[in-house]
Amino acid sequence: MQLGIVGLGRMGAAMRERLRRGGHEVTGYDLNAEVSDVASAQALVEDLDAPRVVWLMAPAGDATEALVEELAGLLAPGDVLVDGGNSLYKDSIRRGAMLAERGVRFLDAGVSGGIWGLDNGFCIMVGGDRDAFEAVEPAIATLAPEDGYLHVGPSGSGHYVKMIHNGIEYGLMQAYAEGFELLRAYDEDLDLSAVAELWQHGSVVRSWLLELAGRALADDPGLDRLQPYVEDSGEGRWTAIEAVERGVPAGVITGSLFARFASRDERSFALRMLAALRQQFGGHAVREA
Repeated sequence: MQLGIVGLGRMGAAMRERLRRGGHEVTGYDLNAEVSDVASAQALVEDLDAPRVVWLMAPAGDATEALVEELAGLLAPGDVLVDGGNSLYKDSIRRGAMLAERGVRFLDAGVSGGIWGLDNGFCIMVGGDRDAFEAVEPAIATLAPEDGYLHVGPSGSGHYVKMIHNGIEYGLMQAYAEGFELLRAYDEDLDLSAVAELWQHGSVVRSWLLELAGRALADDPGLDRLQPYVEDSGEGRWTAIEAVERGVPAGVITGSLFARFASRDERSFALRMLAALRQQFGGHAVREA
């Protein structure tokens, strides 16, 4: 099929290449002229035959909002706009309703796979009208590995499922991180990379994340080249907020999010307060700054 991609960062560029390898005709637009096929979003839309399909891969928030507004003014009734970024599902519901008033069909697609998606395929979770999904399904099937995509429900549900997916990812990563720290704390030196490889064979904790942990440890056994600073994409926060709003206990996910916050504060006032309190009531030793 023919389609356009707006946003050619690491994910968008890999998706364009995978689609082209699959025989699709893809026009890409990005603010970076060196990677862009056309000079503007308008030129991209004009390059496509009606009914057009435009797949948006932009950072969540203001960037996506501005591009949705711009594309809404360029697309015609019957066209399909897909948001494949990590947008908040509530924004996707709102955008879907706004575009529907103009006759433009909208899909929210949660896309997982990262930098490995080009070769391994992307897992894709799609929300929106069924007819719009079927119009784009040939491209989605090419982007995904076998059995790697699903129309999960109406507008907003694709990004909701992806949000929860990322929250679970936070918890899994934290469990591996804590487990390997305990392994490293053992009385004798353990080959952590070898342990990670061992667990990939028949263990109940085997996973792709564990495979990646093994690769990282093989390359840098003590992870000495890294600073203990962990960013969060936003979806972990949204998952934690959603758990509070819906009254669903999610201690592992929220705890892993807070651990990321703690990793960024080398001068944590809260930890200094803990040390001060222990000194005050128990006379415990403290380390002077």
